[in-house]
Amino acid sequence: MEESSVEHRIRSFSRRGGRMGKKYDELLSNEGQNFVISLEREENSPFLLKTQEIDLEEIFGRKAPLAIEIGPGSGEQCVHFALEHPDWNILAIEAWRPGVGRIVSKIVRNDVSSVRVMEADAAEVLPIIFGLIPQAEVNAKNGHAQEIWTFFPDPWRKKRHHKRRLVSSDFSSIVADSLCQNGIWRLATDWDNYAWQMRNVVEANESFTNPYQGHNPDPQDEEPTRGGFSPRWDGRVMTRFEQRGIEAGRTIHDITGVKN
Repeated sequence: MEESSVEHRIRSFSRRGGRMGKKYDELLSNEGQNFVISLEREENSPFLLKTQEIDLEEIFGRKAPLAIEIGPGSGEQCVHFALEHPDWNILAIEAWRPGVGRIVSKIVRNDVSSVRVMEADAAEVLPIIFGLIPQAEVNAKNGHAQEIWTFFPDPWRKKRHHKRRLVSSDFSSIVADSLCQNGIWRLATDWDNYAWQMRNVVEANESFTNPYQGHNPDPQDEEPTRGGFSPRWDGRVMTRFEQRGIEAGRTIHDITGVKN
């Protein structure tokens, strides 16, 4: 893939709050080295060093199928999956440091050893992890992920903010290049027009096949007969984000893209 201008793109997240609280500070001090992957930054810059080596087999201590969760919230999904599938490695990519603290807390409470956390922007770090840009070729040995999950990303509800949404044409190309052949990109949202956008992005990317294309039409859709939404994946645990959407009366949409 061509190197994207990560430094100049509009970010899909905002830095919410600067303090984690004493509990999470102490937890990361005591347990962070076991579960949080340390990333190098460019000198005098907030951006990641593109030439850094990230050896996933060394980090996890084994070679195993890899699932990546982008924006894992408090870690409910990745920890649940780890408990159900101990033969998988799970990488949680979280841009918000207090979120990193909550995920590590969830990992420790459930005594799982197969989850690692990165504090990073997924669109910036995925090309480095998988050697998708020339400077990061050393990481091409990592192979690719079997699954990538994007569940309930920030919907950026106001129309003028839609450009900040994570799921876009450019991001879909990064995800596709990070997945192995027949790898799966699973998405979910409780925001209608974001669901339609997600469906459109997956179906417009020639690297993906939507196995539910034309299925499960949404009468509220801008194209009400088009469909393209998948049944709820039974591996997705009910999180507080989904529960809030249901309680607010919003429809939960699942979308699936298979790397072809």
